[in-house]
Amino acid sequence: MEDSSSPHAQTTTTSLCAPRGFAVEINLVRFHRSMDQSSGSDFDYLFKLLLIGDSGVGKSSLLLSFTSDNAIDELSPTIGVDFKVKFVTMGGKKLKLAIWDTAGQERFRTLTSSYYRGAQGVIMVYDVTRRETFTNLSDVWAKEIEMHSTNQDCIKMLVGNKVDKEGDRVVTKKEGIEFAREYGCLFIECSAKTRVNVEQCFEELVLKILDTPSLTSEGSTAVKRNIFKQKPVSDSSTSACC
Repeated sequence: MEDSSSPHAQTTTTSLCAPRGFAVEINLVRFHRSMDQSSGSDFDYLFKLLLIGDSGVGKSSLLLSFTSDNAIDELSPTIGVDFKVKFVTMGGKKLKLAIWDTAGQERFRTLTSSYYRGAQGVIMVYDVTRRETFTNLSDVWAKEIEMHSTNQDCIKMLVGNKVDKEGDRVVTKKEGIEFAREYGCLFIECSAKTRVNVEQCFEELVLKILDTPSLTSEGSTAVKRNIFKQKPVSDSSTSACC
């Protein structure tokens, strides 16, 4: 799999801040136009991937580590939804990966729930140094997928992040493996900060999607037309974006 410096890999970045929910439709229209102009149709499949998990587990850092060569510093919590596109060549196919990074705070749940629609892959992230982020996988996030995902064949990847803080670990690798078996997920541990296993995380997920006929069928037809058309429910309780 090529990294972001490869001539066969390109990254496009757009943040979709959604204060109180009402501005997101305009932002999506503008984004859809910019994507049409910049990406063309020079790819075989378009796959939508979603990052979910508690606030502070490193979802944004994981995404940035995969799509950028820049150093990974402390990031502010995501407000609403962040979005990046990366073009890669894998399995002999040119792929356009549309990766959505959702806010982990409960007050944004109604805003981000619609983004599950049409996703071929969902990455559930927890922090190996914070037990509650692992517990919430079953208490919150697995239920969110079951409630909002529209794709029965959606591939799930469980990611234990921040293994660079091994001395602070409270969730064992064995626990992660057992959870993945119970919920039918792929599993990997990584460090967004040091980039250990970050590319492998996305590569294993995408290869599994490519190996699932119903998902490749979606990626080559309907999703190209509909992936950018989600309209989140308005949420008057959220604060404005900075």
